Amino acid sequence: MAPNQVDNLSAVLYKKDDLRMEQRPIPTPGPQQLLVKIHTVGICGSDVHYLTHGAIGSFIVKAPLVLGHETAGVVEEVGDQVKGFSVGDRVALEPGVPCRRCYHCKLGTYNLCPDMGFFATPPFDGSLTRFVVHDADFCFKLPDHVTFEEGALLEPLSVGVHTVRRAGVKIGQKALILGSGPIGILTLLVSKAAGASAVVITDIDDGRLAMAKELGADYTINVRGKSIQQVKDEITACLGQPPHVSMECTGVATSVETAILTTLSGGTIVLVGLGADRADLPMVEAAIREVDIRGVFRYANCYPTAIELVASKKVDLSKLTRAHYTLEETPEAFKRAQKADVIKVFINCEKKD
Repeated sequence: MAPNQVDNLSAVLYKKDDLRMEQRPIPTPGPQQLLVKIHTVGICGSDVHYLTHGAIGSFIVKAPLVLGHETAGVVEEVGDQVKGFSVGDRVALEPGVPCRRCYHCKLGTYNLCPDMGFFATPPFDGSLTRFVVHDADFCFKLPDHVTFEEGALLEPLSVGVHTVRRAGVKIGQKALILGSGPIGILTLLVSKAAGASAVVITDIDDGRLAMAKELGADYTINVRGKSIQQVKDEITACLGQPPHVSMECTGVATSVETAILTTLSGGTIVLVGLGADRADLPMVEAAIREVDIRGVFRYANCYPTAIELVASKKVDLSKLTRAHYTLEETPEAFKRAQKADVIKVFINCEKKD
């Protein structure tokens, strides 16, 4: 490692509201790993949740944890058994590495692997640092015209790809997306790329809805203060019929209920947003109308598709609002992320000369 590359500044969460910037040793890649010099990391809602709550469900910060998992960088060193990568390659890092041996891994649904190691999910450190090592088969080369920021956005975009696949969106179908946060917006873009003929998106924030409209939503509905029946009626009026598929991206119980009551009989709902552990929902309504309810957990085999969507401009990420910070400014970046006034806050991890 060259003398000017001994800096491995890292954003380390010790406990709730205790984020520290500190030096970590530069890791050494194993035989099938790459050492990646991190360029760009996007802040995810889960990163903010760990900072503000110290846990997400059963995942509890019990030891110092490097945050960050939406990642793009440059290959700095190649493990001696790795093929197909060279120093200097620009890459996006899929942050979860499964065991590759269990039932789910062999089936291809490796996102359900019980032994998954995922960046910034206790006890696994994340990528908000100068250097990380990562298994080469979960690193993906970026085409020359795809930016580092787009490379970092491949992670949440892959959630959108997986969501649309789980929903089974087909050409000409009409879709409902509940929630126009980052995942809702990216799911909108993928739904349109997949051939949805009309998409309604809901939220309680007019600014986010305006962005959704600009990015291709056919109809937007602000649901603040409205009853579920009112929202259902508006959705149906916009589309001229109930939606074939609904993709719930908030986790709010009333939003899930809206999806159940509004979706076309025989249609599909996917639950993307995570809310309370339990909810009082009209399950009989779903059962007697054969509305399928499916879960979404991260993604599997979606990065190649996400890259192709961006590289081909089938999905255009250029209009997503952004804010930019350096790695040294990470605490300020997290404060900005909590304001939620932009779709994505990015941190540049390059060491400045």
